[in-house]
Formats: sequence, structure tokens, C-alpha cells
Amino acid sequence: MLPRARLTAYALPALPLAALSLAAHVHLPTVYAGGIGLAAAGTALLVSRLVDGVVDPLIGLACDRGRLRRRVWMAAALPLLAVAGWALFRPPAGAGALYLGLWSSLFYLGLTALLVPYQAWGTELSPDYRERTRIAGWREAAALCGMIAALALPAVLALPVADALRTLYPPLVLLLAVSVGLTVLAVPEIRAAPIAGTGGLRVLLNNRPFRRLLAAQGLNALANALPATLFLLFVGDRLAAPDLSGPLLLAYLLTGVLSVPLWLRLARTGEKHRLWSVSLVLTALAFLPVAFLGSGDGPLFIAFCLLTGVGLGADLCLPAAMLADVTDEQTARTGDSRAGLYVALWSLTGKLALALAVGLSFPLLELAGFRPGSGQAPLALPLLYAAVPVALKLAAAGLIRRYPLDAVRQAALRQQMTIPRPETPPCAG
Repeated sequence: MLPRARLTAYALPALPLAALSLAAHVHLPTVYAGGIGLAAAGTALLVSRLVDGVVDPLIGLACDRGRLRRRVWMAAALPLLAVAGWALFRPPAGAGALYLGLWSSLFYLGLTALLVPYQAWGTELSPDYRERTRIAGWREAAALCGMIAALALPAVLALPVADALRTLYPPLVLLLAVSVGLTVLAVPEIRAAPIAGTGGLRVLLNNRPFRRLLAAQGLNALANALPATLFLLFVGDRLAAPDLSGPLLLAYLLTGVLSVPLWLRLARTGEKHRLWSVSLVLTALAFLPVAFLGSGDGPLFIAFCLLTGVGLGADLCLPAAMLADVTDEQTARTGDSRAGLYVALWSLTGKLALALAVGLSFPLLELAGFRPGSGQAPLALPLLYAAVPVALKLAAAGLIRRYPLDAVRQAALRQQMTIPRPETPPCAG
């Protein structure tokens, strides 16, 4: 079991990283749209996210090679992220779409170059089936705290969003630098065997447990992305309670943080895939009544935010720990570790889910005649916000119930990995 001091040193960077990510995702479009227009800001940010999506697997491949594969990448990515973030969160007067597109692309490049090796490092910190859940839980709890800080601090400072970002960025990036430095210095890195040959994505997609896990994660990511995308519209136009959006979101995230210890305790003896499947079903059942809420039901919606927040804790720590286990399936077969590429594909799935949520829901709502701020919410809004995510979560639960990698299988894989592999003799000259 990892000492708490070492676990804290590993988990700490997740807090500023999550705060910066959420600030960029939620606040930046509003800040820049006021100066260059919604369409120009949206286009610039879309291009930067497309570039980010292409880069994900490339960084995953690159950070799996070399002896010190994780800490070097994190240390190298930090200056790029810090400089790009400074330019992005503290823009000069007259900054246009080209400025936003350039610096947001560099910001997301730095963020991905830091996050992929960071999360891959977490999969390698322990070979133990139970301990991996603890590692993922600590990291994701820190990330949730970062999200809460990014949402709450602008309101606490009572500043306009643009001024709040200017004020908060320096201490956030300082915390990131200190925490990354602590991780690099205090957390051991596993010296993995060199990558055996090529194959890249093909090697991963031949991993049957990974295919099933990735499919379930994709369905669940889309189920979570739809309500995240439509949250403000649902609360403002369906519930007619726009002033409650902040408290509702904070209640959801706080419950997520507080539920992580519960899932960690259950995972000490239970199988991760069964726990996650149960969580998906219970969350779906708890969220289904939301489709029937209407104007004036804002206070009642708080109860549903608290109930589904418990499922958020499971969504964050259990699948991430399962991802660490599926890397063993491939390592036992090939002898090398490609955790960076696994994490990159995992990350890319989440980004595609967010893009799909926007790309599907907004056109469908427009087709249904929905106009934001009109006070008229067609049936399509609660269906997309609640009913479709419920169906997606139930489908993900069905997939993961038949997941083949449990504690017994993972222990057998670890045993197989300790057996020396025959070396290929050098070719005769």
C-alpha cells in the first residue's frame, strides 16, 4: 500500500489541472465572445480542440518510450502550459480570433502533454487490484476539488469572469508548478521494458477487456456529456430557475467528492466492474424522474443532483482503476507497457463524447423549435437532458456486467508477468 504522503504527492497536481481545464471549458468562451463574437470564439476553440484530439494518441505513443517516460514529459509540458495559459487567461486588449485559436491550441497541447503521462503514471504506481482504486480515487477527488474551486472562486471574489481569471491564474499556475515538482521528486517511476516492435493502436484494440471497457466508458461519457452541455438551458428554460444553476452544480460536485471514500471502501472487497455496473443502474434510475420536472421544480432538482452526485464518485474512480488493470492484459502478452497510449485513447473518448453531445443536441433542439431564453422548453430538451442519458447509462451497465477482468484474473496476469521471458538471440553477422 502506498504511504499517504506519496499518494498525496501524486494526487495534488490533479487539483490545479482540473481547475484550469474547467475554467478554459466554461469561462473562456464567454470572455472572448464578448470581444470577437460567439461564432468567431466558437470556431477558434473548435479548431484548437480538434488539434488536441489528433495530438492525444501521438503523445500517448511518445511518452511510452524511453526509461523515464512520465516525469520528463510532465516537467517538459509544464512551461508550455504555463506560458500558453498566461496568454489565454490574461489576453491583451484587442485580442482576436487568431490570438484565441493559437494560444488555446498551445494551451490544450500543453495540458494533454502533461495529463497523459500523469494519468499513465498512476496506472503503474501499484500492481495491486485494490490499491489501484485507491490511487485513482485520491487523484479524482483532488480533481473534483479543483472543479469546485474553479466554479466557486469567481463568485466568492465578486468579480466579472474576465477579471476573476486574471486574478486567479497566477496562484493556480504556481500551485501547479509546485505540485508537479513535488510529484516528479517524491513519486517513484517504474522503469518499464522497451516497447516491443510496432503495432500501436492495433495492439490495444486486440485487448478484449479494453475494448469492452472503452465502449462502456464511451457510452457513459456521452451520458454525462449531454446533461453537462444542456445544464444551463435545462435549469433556465425548463425549470425557470437560472439563479439556482451555481448551487445545483456545486451540490452535485460536492456530493461526488464526498462519495469517493464510500466507493473506495466498497472496492476493498468488491469487484470494480460489478460496483460500477450497480452505480450506473442506480444513477440512471435516480435521474429518470428529472425528465418529468418542469417550471418551479428547481428546489426539487437539488435532491436529484445529490443522488446522482454519488454516482459521479463511482464514474471517476472505478473505471480509471479498471483502465490500469487492462494494461496488464497486454503487458502479460507482449512484455511491454503502453499505459500512455491506453490513457490517450481513454482521454480521446471523453473529448469525442463532449463534441458529440454539442454536435447532436444543439441541432436537434433547434429542429424542435427551441430558443434559449424564450421560456418555452419543448419536449426535446428533457428527453435529451435526462431520458437519453438514462438509456446510455443502462447500455453501459449491460456492457460492463460481462467484463472479464476481475481480481482473480488480474492476479493471474501479474503472476504471468513475473515469469522471465525468453530473449531473442542476436542475429548472426
